[in-house]
Amino acid sequence: MIEAQGQLQLTRVRNRWMRYELVVVDELGYVVMPDAAAELLFQVIAGRAEQAAVIVTTNLPFSEWTTKIPNARLCKAMLDRLTDRAHIIETGTESYRFLRTMARKGSKA
Repeated sequence: MIEAQGQLQLTRVRNRWMRYELVVVDELGYVVMPDAAAELLFQVIAGRAEQAAVIVTTNLPFSEWTTKIPNARLCKAMLDRLTDRAHIIETGTESYRFLRTMARKGSKA
């Protein structure tokens, strides 16, 4: 989206994201999100609110989102839209990838 913005194609790209039945944002919070990127993601999430599905995966509790989305007001607004009428599934703190690796190692022993 940042690239599209630089090429003056943001509206076209954003509209395309609005047409999908489902958008998955995987591993949100893995790296710090620059303000420009967070604002663009917010536009997509806000535009889809109450219209289409969004799945977000993250290893961060909501209380730590401001460590990756430094603009606290924007972060709160994004969480507000994501959690409104949401199904929040907490899977625990163990990595599925790590558990799968350990299970494979255990089966080889």
